[in-house]
Amino acid sequence: MKKLLLASAIALFGLSNAQIAKGTTYLSGTLNFAASENNNTDVKTSDLKLVPTVGYFVGTNLAVGVGVGYASNVIKNEGATPETKSTISAVVVEPFVRKYWTLGEKFFFFGQLSVPMAFGTDKDEVSGLGSTKENFNSFGVSVKPGLDYFLNKNWTLEATIGDFGYSNFKYKNAKSVDNYNFGLDLASVGIGVKYVFAK
Repeated sequence: MKKLLLASAIALFGLSNAQIAKGTTYLSGTLNFAASENNNTDVKTSDLKLVPTVGYFVGTNLAVGVGVGYASNVIKNEGATPETKSTISAVVVEPFVRKYWTLGEKFFFFGQLSVPMAFGTDKDEVSGLGSTKENFNSFGVSVKPGLDYFLNKNWTLEATIGDFGYSNFKYKNAKSVDNYNFGLDLASVGIGVKYVFAK
């Protein structure tokens, strides 16, 4: 009976020697687009975020990397008199370090520490009256736990659960806004795929 329990535990929790080798490189990233149109108010909104990511294993099961991309939010009110348009756009940079722990031959748990940053502009336009523009920047510290499953030697399916951290947002001529986020939020589960240049 004890042997059966031990064998089951090994199978379940994957006490294997599976590791991700030093020198391995992977590509991943974020691509989100959403748009809406309110026919009652003639307000149109669109959101875009595109952040390709590259990671490199500097040691066994330990990767460092960076994501660099673009994010924007546009709100256009065609029902207003005069029409208005608000555009927020930013360059996004997010260096990170990620540590993996083996759960099975193809299954890993990871923790990721990143420093997300954004540098952009907030532009408001009023039809016939001109526009105003303000520069802003933000930075933060984020910790995300997650799971990674290797579908084969090149493709993995990963999920992140929640986000623990701090962020600071500041317009050029205003005081900063600080935000703190601690806790697992099952509504913020992220699912993605990753391409690994297997060694």
